[in-house]
Amino acid sequence: QVQLVESGGGLVQAGGSLRLSCQASGRTFSTSFMAWFRQAPGKERTLVAAINWSGDSTTYADSVKGRFTISRDNAKNTVSLEMNSLKPEDTAVYYCAGKRAGTAGYNYWGQGTQVTVSS
Repeated sequence: QVQLVESGGGLVQAGGSLRLSCQASGRTFSTSFMAWFRQAPGKERTLVAAINWSGDSTTYADSVKGRFTISRDNAKNTVSLEMNSLKPEDTAVYYCAGKRAGTAGYNYWGQGTQVTVSS
């Protein structure tokens, strides 16, 4: 089993930056992929970014490409999301997620952290 806890959310002005962190515990070696999802009020949860175990393969939603960077530090069992040039439309609850190799969907989820970007 894997437990995930997010931190770093808060209120920031448009154009500003924020860094989210996800602390993993348990069988962390089983998380071949880690990802950040987000969900705005009244909208569907969508994938923001994903990263593989070695960190040499990343995927980003088109809406955040060039502005957000996902990274992981396996020695510290952490996954981060650096968010730059933030826009009001980035406002959402951000969730950390992990996926085992060979599974279609993500198996482990954090509780979420609120990110609010003001105009």
